[in-house]
Amino acid sequence: MTETRATETGVTVRPVEKPVEEYALRLGDDALLLSHRLSEWLTRAPDLEEEVALANIALDLLGQARYLLSLAGQSTAQDEDVLAFRRSDREYRNALIVELPNGDFAHTILRLLFFSTYQRALYRALAHSADASLAAFAGKALSEVEYHVEYAAGWAVRLGDGTEESHDRAAAAVAELWPYTAELFAADDLVNALANEGIAADPAVLHAEWSEQIEAVLAQATLGVEPTGTWRPGGGRSGLHTEALSYLLAEMQSVHRAHPGAAW
Repeated sequence: MTETRATETGVTVRPVEKPVEEYALRLGDDALLLSHRLSEWLTRAPDLEEEVALANIALDLLGQARYLLSLAGQSTAQDEDVLAFRRSDREYRNALIVELPNGDFAHTILRLLFFSTYQRALYRALAHSADASLAAFAGKALSEVEYHVEYAAGWAVRLGDGTEESHDRAAAAVAELWPYTAELFAADDLVNALANEGIAADPAVLHAEWSEQIEAVLAQATLGVEPTGTWRPGGGRSGLHTEALSYLLAEMQSVHRAHPGAAW
């Protein structure tokens, strides 16, 4: 859970108070940071069509983040802006995969494929959550994520089964990103308790569905089977992050921190 501390704006960010809010905070942080990473492709995408597509996906994720962060701050009366712009890196609860720098276009596409396929399985499960707010949110967000998966899978196949260079870049992205996917399905006391209550999704069930779908796309893209190796980085859910998050937050939070309390 987030630590209570004074920020540069003089506002104290209070820790979330309920398990379901902590769960929403994790999911909201995931969506928020990947939204920011995708928005970094504006003016840099391979062509105008992909720039628009990535921007639209970023906006979808931003909308998801706003709802989830609002849910996370209900007990402490903190809105999404407080949780997005006034926390430090140690107070973020995202999986590490979403904070990593974009890399090349293939890296961005493979990360989007891995994450959006996870989100689709997650939201399908949460649509039946015992928590009415999570269930309503997941049901509405699922149609967005379906498009994200379709877009990423289409490009993954084009890159993997394309030129020699595009195949090599896509294969390199798979090898680099694969170890980080394990954290998406890591269970801890919070997730296990909420899953037992029918509120959260069972990580083991999500992973089985995700693996089947990802393996099918990788095979179609001629990218082979999942990489081997035992290194599985983690810690993001407890506030331990890569240095990339500090740089991301410095950029994302700069205007808000420079003009605290401003209305736009």
